[in-house]
Amino acid sequence: MRERKHISDSRCTLSALMGPQEANALGNVHGGVIMKMVDEAGALVAMRHAANIVVTVAVDSMTFDKPILVGHLVMCNAELTYVGRTSMEVRVEVVTENPLHGNPHVTNTAYLVYVAIDANGKPVEVPELKYETPEQQARAERAQARQSFRKQQRALEQT
Repeated sequence: MRERKHISDSRCTLSALMGPQEANALGNVHGGVIMKMVDEAGALVAMRHAANIVVTVAVDSMTFDKPILVGHLVMCNAELTYVGRTSMEVRVEVVTENPLHGNPHVTNTAYLVYVAIDANGKPVEVPELKYETPEQQARAERAQARQSFRKQQRALEQT
């Protein structure tokens, strides 16, 4: 049986203050900057869980509900939602706030899938995941449904 780990064992927050170098043509933070932060936060969680190198396999969606302003703090809160044999789904919630006034708010949430690999680029097994709360279990069930949908879509694309 594989080792089992708690979600809290690998949870992390990646934070950065957004400066003018991150601005797009509208003067807001460029979406690509946020996408990179989201992927880095997700990968850190997956690496911490797997104790191995990981590669990004999928990003389900990234919808920006509100613009992120230059001068604001961005925090990417990431945690595992589901673990397969070699793959892991990570939920990343992006929160922004004006560091002078507070008032944090969520700008978007993304789900990413990573696969742990060895030095030769071959997938390796990862520890199982322990769910401790009803919310974690519910997120895992929704993640399993997303994973099934991804596999169906991949099969359709290959036909």
